[in-house]
Amino acid sequence: MPAALGQLSPASAPAPLTDAVRLSGFLDFITDPRDVRGRRYRLPSLVAAAAASVLAGARPLTAITEWIMDAPAWACRAPGFPVDPLTGTVSVPHPHTVRRLLVQLDGDALDRAIGAFLTARSASAPAGLRAIAVGGKTLRGSRTATTTHVTLLAAMDHTGHVLAQRQVADKSNEIPALKPLLDTIDLTDTVVTADALHTQHAHGAYLRERGAHYIAQVKANHPGLFDRVRHLPWREITLDHHDRPRAHHRLKIRRLKTAAFACLDYPDTRQALQVVGWERTSPTRSSPSNAPT
Repeated sequence: MPAALGQLSPASAPAPLTDAVRLSGFLDFITDPRDVRGRRYRLPSLVAAAAASVLAGARPLTAITEWIMDAPAWACRAPGFPVDPLTGTVSVPHPHTVRRLLVQLDGDALDRAIGAFLTARSASAPAGLRAIAVGGKTLRGSRTATTTHVTLLAAMDHTGHVLAQRQVADKSNEIPALKPLLDTIDLTDTVVTADALHTQHAHGAYLRERGAHYIAQVKANHPGLFDRVRHLPWREITLDHHDRPRAHHRLKIRRLKTAAFACLDYPDTRQALQVVGWERTSPTRSSPSNAPT
């Protein structure tokens, strides 16, 4: 299944065909990679039908094409497949037609279209700040004899909707891909979280310029800032939160402290948080971890 359509996998839909038809309105600006000669089916119709199959539970390309082939006539009319004016029968694309198109499509353009659709599809957010988590993932089975694994960087809200997704360039990392990814999202009144790799001054300034807040993880990859945060007077700061969850024969202890400081050499920083955790698997063995943020 194409990575872009994978965004629809967790987006359960009681009426997948209806949502797929709505998605087709976001697909008009995707460039059609096929030759102009011999085009029988519109690109939005083919992609909308594939999206309907994913929303209905199909995952591999084979399952997607089988769903389209087995769909009843009324379902094939909804995406806009052509109807014979004499017989009234609906023409359904051959599985190879769907496969070739999905393989040739611009993945980033399809990511943007599906991200915009999922943003519009999600329910109205409650009053207050909206949380957006940014993270990368490597696609399983994407490595070949001549290419490395395909890595994607995605932004997801706390409802589970992927708002944007972008492929990380070969011979690069996630850092240059953050700004192009978030350029497609309205960041006003949001709180953006990411791993320590994205704790960069340029990223902090970019988020503030876009009207977003952030929670940045500070680790040894940013040594100057890490030393400043680590040497704050944490022993004199009151404990804010203490948690002791127990699961799978393990006891976890987490302690959270918050301090207000205005001179941490990071764009518009006003607070520092210290998270200290221990994990105990037996009465005689415990492993401490200290990760200031």
